[in-house]
Amino acid sequence: MASILDEYEDSLHRSVSVQQGRASVGIPHSGYVSARLEKETPIFNKQRIDFAPPEKINSLVVSSNQLCMSLGKDTLLRIDLGKPDEPNQVELGRKDEAKVYKMFLDHTGSHLLIALNTSECLYLNRSVQKVRALSRWKGHLIESVGWNKFLGSETNTGPILVGTSQGQIYEAEISVSEGSLFSTNPDQYFRQVYTLEEESGPAPVCCLEIERGIEGKFFIIATTRKRLFQFVGKVPEGTEQQGFSSIFAVHADHLPSFREFPANLGFSEIAFYTPKLRSNPRSFAWMMGNGVLYGTLDYNRPDSILSDERVWVYPPDIDITVNKPISIVLTQFHFLLLLSDRVKAVCTLNGQVVFQDLFLEKFGLLTRMIKDPTVQQIWIHTEKVVFRYHVQRESRDVWKMYMNMNKFDLAKEYCKDRPECLDIVLAKEAEHCFQNKRYLDSAKCYALTQNYFEEIALKFIEAKQEEALMEFLIKKLSNLKPSEKTQTTLLTTWLTELYLNWLGILQGDPSQRNLYLDTREKFRTFLSSPKNKDCLFNNRASIYELLASHGDTEHMVYFAVIMQDYERVVAHHCQHDEYDEALNVLSRHRDEKLFYKFSPVLIQHIPKKVVDAWISMGSRLDARNLIPALVNYSQSASTQQINEAIRYMEFCVYQLEETQQAIHNYLLSLYALCRPDSLLSYLEQAGTNPNRIHYDLKYALRLCAEHGHHRACVHVYKVMELYEEAVDLALQVDVDLAKSCADLPEDDEELRKKLWLKIARHVVQEEKDVKKAMACLSSCALLKIEDVLPFFPDFVTIDHFKEAICNSLEDYNKHIEELKREMEEATQSAKRIREDIQEMRNKYGSVEPQEKCAACDFPLLNRPFYLFLCGHMFHYDCLLQAVFPNLPAYKQAKLEDLQKKLAATSQPSKSHHRPKDADTISLGKGQQSREQIKADIDDIVAAECVYCGELMIRSIDKPFIDPQKYEEEMQSWL
Repeated sequence: MASILDEYEDSLHRSVSVQQGRASVGIPHSGYVSARLEKETPIFNKQRIDFAPPEKINSLVVSSNQLCMSLGKDTLLRIDLGKPDEPNQVELGRKDEAKVYKMFLDHTGSHLLIALNTSECLYLNRSVQKVRALSRWKGHLIESVGWNKFLGSETNTGPILVGTSQGQIYEAEISVSEGSLFSTNPDQYFRQVYTLEEESGPAPVCCLEIERGIEGKFFIIATTRKRLFQFVGKVPEGTEQQGFSSIFAVHADHLPSFREFPANLGFSEIAFYTPKLRSNPRSFAWMMGNGVLYGTLDYNRPDSILSDERVWVYPPDIDITVNKPISIVLTQFHFLLLLSDRVKAVCTLNGQVVFQDLFLEKFGLLTRMIKDPTVQQIWIHTEKVVFRYHVQRESRDVWKMYMNMNKFDLAKEYCKDRPECLDIVLAKEAEHCFQNKRYLDSAKCYALTQNYFEEIALKFIEAKQEEALMEFLIKKLSNLKPSEKTQTTLLTTWLTELYLNWLGILQGDPSQRNLYLDTREKFRTFLSSPKNKDCLFNNRASIYELLASHGDTEHMVYFAVIMQDYERVVAHHCQHDEYDEALNVLSRHRDEKLFYKFSPVLIQHIPKKVVDAWISMGSRLDARNLIPALVNYSQSASTQQINEAIRYMEFCVYQLEETQQAIHNYLLSLYALCRPDSLLSYLEQAGTNPNRIHYDLKYALRLCAEHGHHRACVHVYKVMELYEEAVDLALQVDVDLAKSCADLPEDDEELRKKLWLKIARHVVQEEKDVKKAMACLSSCALLKIEDVLPFFPDFVTIDHFKEAICNSLEDYNKHIEELKREMEEATQSAKRIREDIQEMRNKYGSVEPQEKCAACDFPLLNRPFYLFLCGHMFHYDCLLQAVFPNLPAYKQAKLEDLQKKLAATSQPSKSHHRPKDADTISLGKGQQSREQIKADIDDIVAAECVYCGELMIRSIDKPFIDPQKYEEEMQSWL
């Protein structure tokens, strides 16, 4: 396998050098089509508003979708952009020559301040139609307003800051009553808190901005024509309504921190970008004489929130003396400058002008540009036309700029939903890391790109960065699809080879111990990864070969466990004499087949533990499959070791209640070999019923005979009902045992007598014990003295069995007397029977004239009848009709035959000239035959009363209505 990988590495060199542009052979290249990444649609899409103002537009402000514009001298137009068809016009009501100087609209779109060139200020709330003058503000030309975004509401501005043309900063508050238009003057107070100065003295406050940081800290930004001031201070919690005087008071004796630039436009303007509504601004851009100062806002800084400051210097086409910028707005990645005839958009990431829009002269000079922070729309107006810019997908090319700035994380963030761009960024980052020798980071990035696999792999091979190559392969493997099985197999095998090489190098270096352990853990994680499981399993033979070629038995066992190849694990432990470990693997995974396979080896070395494991497996193991292991073991083991085999067999027989004949036969063989006492107790416990015995009787008999266990043989003979053999063998052991066998054939007295005669002959002839022979006579009633006398020798005197002879004679006398008594009882019984017969012949019954037949209920004496002892009386024909259907077929046939014979005897003789004597003789013979026939008929018909005899009992289950006539009977009832 190592040679295969070496050849593959060589092929990498050849494939890259021959043709850089073709697709990869090993890992498919699914690069993106080299087409334009974006459709050429402008980021800033201009739209002219379909609006023709009746008078020239002096000023325009917009916030929260509320647009307000000043038209002519005295008209104010308010438009809710959500309902553009419903404009609202308000008259200022001024009769003098005052003109609108500037307008200021708060972040909610509710509060509108109108600064007049006559140093007056008007106020208009969104919910009212009447403009109110702010008396306290009179005498000040308002240049800027810093709205309170934290306490302001639709009816109350909260404390706000107001900047004047004379450099003063005032704090003020405007409130509108809810019940009427105004209950009092809307301006609650108006007090000076600070004065901004430049080197020449007080300067106009061009812009004001109030922001709140963390822990109650407030930041106030104020700009003049050349300076940008920052006021930082805390407002105690709960006192925010009291205003910002405390912040300015800190700087009463010294100037706050500020940034100053030498050039002067005559004014300045600052813009902020807020990513989400009701959040703090994230970046700023200050338009001043030297250019645009822009950067980010960091609220964690103690003294200044301005961070990452950069200055964009005006290009040559912007001359601040002739064509100075008018306004600035800031978006997420651009700031837009408004000139008198065009708009320029500059990217804040690289300072490049990315957009320029030239306006036609017919629209007039551009006057003002403002952005609605809530909907991110930019408005521009001249004196007679209004334009609106929609910002569309501003971040489309930001990734490229970040990439060129080597800010790859930001670049990936802005193209994560565009895989073709992300691939370019990843490739650039990977190359950047590689050039800076950050090979691991480079490998991680390369693995995510669509670059040619061979080219990248060769790059790391040439740089001799094996660890980075492994990282690249791991990442590449994790990105492969399940269907790419060939590529997965290749990478998995290659990674295994690299890991083994690296581990081999580190293992031989004691100073690299920690790195070795870390790499080993990574390798094991790689082998046990669920994602690689199927691939490793399908190619486990190759992995085993790699592990074996490196001699890494530790990881071979680890890999086998992961693959659940426990057979290989157990075999490895057995080969290295680690029998306890092998048994632990078997016990942990409880695989029956593995137990069957390795038990013959394990039981030779750790028999007790193996048997314990078998017992713990219980019925999951088939003991028949373990018998070969036990047989091999028992043939070469000692008695103590055989006891372990007996222990398991006893567990199977007594605990698991196994009925397999092989198990019982093997246990018998072990008992016969080592435990004769247990053998007999086992046989007795098994019982004597052959149908409920699980061992082979013939095998047991042969086994016991071979080992000389005669008592066990006798028991087996008894179970096999071979009583003669049992008695013959028992007489060799114990006469009492033979006696117990002789009484077993209870139903065969002849056999019992024969068996007892065997015992008696043995006692007389072998033991020559007359007393014991006489005891046999008392033990078996079938034996008589005359049966055993032939066994005695001639010289034996009668004194030895005189008592037995006398007892036998007494028994015969008792038997004769018993027979006499029985004969006398039989004679008396015969006498009583004859008397009963004679009495029955003379017995009669009386019948009254009014008696009726029990069957037909007609008078009885009209026809021949029968009278029974029970009292029932029937006509002959009625009784015959009742009895005949219930008679057996043969009796019905006999009765019909007798009736025919009776009818034949009743016919008169055809000859009328017979002699008288002949007629008499014939009549006498016919009369005798007729009486006999009638008697036979009576025996059949009148044997018992049809109502009281067995006939009625037998007919109890017969239906009342014949099933064949049931339908007919039913119809008769309808």
